[in-house]
Amino acid sequence: MTSSLTASQEELKAERVPVQWRDGCSSLLIPLNLCRRKTLYMPWECDHERHAYEKCQYDDYLRRMKEAVKLKQQAAAEAADS
Repeated sequence: MTSSLTASQEELKAERVPVQWRDGCSSLLIPLNLCRRKTLYMPWECDHERHAYEKCQYDDYLRRMKEAVKLKQQAAAEAADS
């Protein structure tokens, strides 16, 4: 399930990304964190990186919700057939 937006485990370990943040958008999190450290976490900096990461997270959320709806519909159809 590796996508083009997933960083390798070696990259994530080298950048010290916590395990809970190692998801499908992890390759966008690395440059965001580098930018944040470089700019001392100024909230008006790193807008492009933050927007790209948040959009990836939102798209992943929508994909998971569509998949959940599909699974729920399949379960209902199987229950109706039984």
